[in-house]
Amino acid sequence: MAVEATAFARAGLIGNPSDGYNGKTISFVIRNFSAKVSLYESPELDIVPAMHDRSRYANMRELVRDVKSNGYYGGIRMMKAAIKRFVEYCDEHHIVLPDKNFSIRYRTTIPRRLGMAGSSAIVTATFRCLMQYYEVEIPKALLPNLILSVETQELGIGAGLQDRVIQVYEGAVYMDFDKRLMEAQGHGDYIELDPKLLPNLFIAYREDLGEGSEVFHNNLRERYNNGDPQVLEAIQRFAGLAQEARDLLLAGRGAEVGPLMDQNFDLRRSLIPLDPKNIDMVERARQVGAHAKFAGSGGAIVGVYEDEAMYARLQEHLHEGGIALFKPQITG
Repeated sequence: MAVEATAFARAGLIGNPSDGYNGKTISFVIRNFSAKVSLYESPELDIVPAMHDRSRYANMRELVRDVKSNGYYGGIRMMKAAIKRFVEYCDEHHIVLPDKNFSIRYRTTIPRRLGMAGSSAIVTATFRCLMQYYEVEIPKALLPNLILSVETQELGIGAGLQDRVIQVYEGAVYMDFDKRLMEAQGHGDYIELDPKLLPNLFIAYREDLGEGSEVFHNNLRERYNNGDPQVLEAIQRFAGLAQEARDLLLAGRGAEVGPLMDQNFDLRRSLIPLDPKNIDMVERARQVGAHAKFAGSGGAIVGVYEDEAMYARLQEHLHEGGIALFKPQITG
């Protein structure tokens, strides 16, 4: 028996990073990039290394380039941790797994460490494969919690629920992580939005900005836990921007979301020093009249453009800075 599963990249339209702090966000998948996991029955359990897990290089310079782009870790640890959490979930829920082994491997086109949720995509696709292979059903609303626990509990990586929710639900989703909701039902309120309500969107990124999201989140978490008034106030404002954007979308006024995205970025910028190259991407977009913010924790931005003439100006202006630009495919 062989199974395969896919999880897509994502962009946080607005509200992030409040998802890790009982806030609200809107996110959508980017089908232009994906992680695929393949699993097939085998005599022993074998996690097959992928290109990002390699340890052989032509020379030291190639190793340095690879580390700068992909970091020191590939996807093996994500898959290993996902398998462990899957088994523990089944044990906790008295689900007896058949005694059969498998080989599992992944491949991904999601640009690494650029804030498009490449790591969580590998975990999500791994869970989908395991669920299919062992015929285990995990409630859709609870699956993101389990996927998140792989990174936060098993690997000690700071992260929030947004990425896992949108990769499980796909399309576009408004998410409310209110503490009372989470405690009462074990998950937030996840409301799927018609992607047709979204404004004209673009994604831009530069590959020389690779940095794990934990670098941002760990600092913010510490300040949040210490009751930093600036951070506490900002989290509330991030959540409020997401609520405002949702109301505009549902009212058919998606084009008005852009200025809220600008506020989201400016607020984030006030919290922590950002790489000048990240700031440059946003400012280049703004210089042609577009609106933009981080798609995740840096390295990629998501923005709103008015028309094709503006998109053409964006393309020229960003290309001059060595920045890739494309329109996200949200629906299949």
